[in-house]
Amino acid sequence: MVRLPLTPLDLERGLRLGRVLRSARGDRSMLDVALAAGLSPETLRKIETGRIATPAFSTVAALAGVLGLSLDAVWAEVDTGTPGADAHLDPTSGIVMVSEPRGLPVA
Repeated sequence: MVRLPLTPLDLERGLRLGRVLRSARGDRSMLDVALAAGLSPETLRKIETGRIATPAFSTVAALAGVLGLSLDAVWAEVDTGTPGADAHLDPTSGIVMVSEPRGLPVA
């Protein structure tokens, strides 16, 4: 299978995803978050720095779950750089949170 080269938009989205995840991680260690999500710390480091610009959905979902983020809010930040209509920005952390995504409580 031949993988197409990433576009500049893909690369920018990867950088934004990394910033969102790094911000959400806060003071938690990279090791703790990575292991809780079932990833290696090296993979998490590459995602946070944008070296893995298009991680698998299951990887993003696992990280979002561990970090208590809604996938809708993560995508709103990554796709446009601005919160979605149903999201709000936590002024203390800069993390976009959704209080009730799709009827499920945020962890």
